Amino acid sequence: MAETGNSKKRRPSQENLLLDYVRRLEKHKAGRKVVHLRLSELRPFNRRDQHIRIAARNFEPLIADMSGQLFILKNSDLFFIYKGDAQKQTEAIVQKIRFLFDDDPLVAEVASQPHPFASWQDADADYENILCMVQSFADAEEKRQIAVRARMDARSAIRTKQKQSDPLTPEVLARVETVLERADVSNLVRREFVCLVDEKMVPDPLFSDLFISIKDLRETLLPGVNLVANRWLFQHLRETLDRRMLSMLTKTGTLSVSGEISFNLNIATLQSKDFQIFDDSIAASRRGQMIIKLQQEDILSNLSSYLFVRELMQDKGYRVCLDWMPLDALHVLHRDRLGIDITKLAWSPELIDGGEEVHRMLRGLVEKEGKEKLILIQCDTREAIEFGRSIGIRKFQGRFVEFLMTEDGRRRELLRLKHGIERS
Repeated sequence: MAETGNSKKRRPSQENLLLDYVRRLEKHKAGRKVVHLRLSELRPFNRRDQHIRIAARNFEPLIADMSGQLFILKNSDLFFIYKGDAQKQTEAIVQKIRFLFDDDPLVAEVASQPHPFASWQDADADYENILCMVQSFADAEEKRQIAVRARMDARSAIRTKQKQSDPLTPEVLARVETVLERADVSNLVRREFVCLVDEKMVPDPLFSDLFISIKDLRETLLPGVNLVANRWLFQHLRETLDRRMLSMLTKTGTLSVSGEISFNLNIATLQSKDFQIFDDSIAASRRGQMIIKLQQEDILSNLSSYLFVRELMQDKGYRVCLDWMPLDALHVLHRDRLGIDITKLAWSPELIDGGEEVHRMLRGLVEKEGKEKLILIQCDTREAIEFGRSIGIRKFQGRFVEFLMTEDGRRRELLRLKHGIERS
């Protein structure tokens, strides 16, 4: 009988299977050996899915003749438990795998102590240590799964809340636009920096990104209204926000803006009198410091208009940015035909979870468009930046980037104070 509803159980992880195996091994541990390959400590470009699969495949002959059991952990580590009489074959396999990664710092340097690439243990003599280590693997994986489920639950809650909210209507939109035309919305403008981030997580600011927070706008003016339920009304609202942004950018006292900046506009706005007034009000040299962000939906629904305004903007000196490109757009959007100066790729855990096929596609994107043209945004964790760097991206934006800038500022201030004390 097929399983239904609550009777279905999640497939056990490799970590839990390993833990169960080791627990059952307690009564049969005599003559058993363990080797732990720490592939998780390889550089990101060396621990791609295909590399892990190739490494694991080397153990298949010993698995086939019942000489051992292999576990491939979520962090890419390999854990092989085998009979003692297969020691020579296992050592040969481990050496072969080491050769696969001989250009990695983990295996390139020979140490006097047992090599960190692989650790060997006797199941009989070291059973308690092995059990403790395996338990830690299972605990870490459970925490990761809880975090993943929490993210999924949060997204589901947001979607549910949006569905339960009242839709944006023409009448509500008209009232909001009247308020926006008169109100000072500079307190809704947010600024994030786009930075180069090196391998030591040191940020180097390139330009600032200005945007009006839709979330704060909703909470301030439209509580209980689902702004995106009606696509066309929301688009109209965005054009109103465009006009307010242009107005603030022309009033130097309203926003403290210097250096290179980027900001969102719609294609319709770029063809409007409001933009013409804005363009006439700024110096030609200032245009070269401005990056205009466009959404892919806007581009694809107004392709002929986009091609016209893109050429016009670039002739005037502005740069054009494709903002917020999701993973699924990589398959359908012909960016090479759009003449985009900068592309912002939206980070999500799916970029990692997509496996080697997705990683290969992303590396191809970086190679084709160039590191200078790609920015990974929504980088709220270290994981996002580490992954971005592993596929060749060097420019980042998001809450973790802002955190790195704050920490770097504190470090510089401490150094300044230290040098001041030393000179006094």
